[in-house]
Amino acid sequence: MIAKTLFGFEDILADELRKLGASSVEKGTRNVSFEGDTGFMYKANLCCRTAIKILKPVTAFNVFNENDLYKKVYDYPWENHMEANGSLAIDATVFSKQFTHSKYISLKTKDAIVDRFRDKTGDRPDVDLDHPTLRINVHIDRNICTLSLDSSGQSLHKRGYKVANTFAPISEVLAAGMIMLSGWSGQSDFLDPMCGSGTILCEAAMIACNIPPNLNRDEFGFETWPDFDVDLYELIEEAALKKIREFHFKIYGYDKDGFSTSKAKENVKNANLQDFVEISTQDFFESKKENERFMHIVFNPPYDERLSINNVQEFYGNIGNTLKHGYTNSQAWMITSNMEALKSVGLRPSRKIKLFNGKLESKFVRYDVYEGSKKAKKMNLDKASE
Repeated sequence: MIAKTLFGFEDILADELRKLGASSVEKGTRNVSFEGDTGFMYKANLCCRTAIKILKPVTAFNVFNENDLYKKVYDYPWENHMEANGSLAIDATVFSKQFTHSKYISLKTKDAIVDRFRDKTGDRPDVDLDHPTLRINVHIDRNICTLSLDSSGQSLHKRGYKVANTFAPISEVLAAGMIMLSGWSGQSDFLDPMCGSGTILCEAAMIACNIPPNLNRDEFGFETWPDFDVDLYELIEEAALKKIREFHFKIYGYDKDGFSTSKAKENVKNANLQDFVEISTQDFFESKKENERFMHIVFNPPYDERLSINNVQEFYGNIGNTLKHGYTNSQAWMITSNMEALKSVGLRPSRKIKLFNGKLESKFVRYDVYEGSKKAKKMNLDKASE
């Protein structure tokens, strides 16, 4: 099988798959290939936090022109996977000199499948982009075409808990991957000081409690397959629920916009995470840490792209000042595509990781916020070890 992911998450997805029990795990670019049985396919969809799709390849062949593609798609026994009165949706990705338009490839593939059904049964499947009986992925790399069944259906970032969005929300998969890259696993208090619709908060709570990320989804693609084993799926879901763990810290969310915090509370409640997450309408720049305990901070500030800021340099300068003066004994991570504004934070990042937020190339940066200077911190540590 192939698990698709976002750029920069290949390592953590490979690690997730290994921990879940996959074999022959191999990293690609924005994807990880692996082996597993039908039950594992169900488990990967339910439990992978950084996967966007789980694809099951069914055939591969060489293609040199459109007629080639049509004939080989037509020859495949699609009736093993759906009825003639079902519906289908086709996604295509192409990396080839011969084939340059993915939409045209989707159309040609659809024609071949529909024609096969019509020739054999007199009936033809409809196209349904939202809830098809079968979602098919076509991948052409130079002259090699791979046809896969999309076991996920809609993208796995659609967890099912988000009933309300604010403007410029972060993807659930991006949020989960950032939290995992930051090294947080529920062993300290957690803060998102610009929480928007609460995506980072929900993902943090599910990571802390080891709750399967896609527990709230209405459906997966494999549920409409003729061989779907509902008893096996329920067994896997039950086993995953037994691995939920206790969380002994607190997850906090701030946003200065009351509309955002009301939406965030709605989403947290919809995900049944309100016992772990506390949200308040508050300006981060006027806040400070309430206790001496270590705090882990992850957030997605405005970039002055989709959300505009009057003075972006001043805004990012205020982020640095607030962290320095109000949040000592913290590790803060933030993602931004605004590299110029990042220079205004005034703190030296200890790590920078290249990620993409949608199509925006971004940096995910870490700041270690000590009491006093880093040098003083090191001196105190050296004294303590003497």
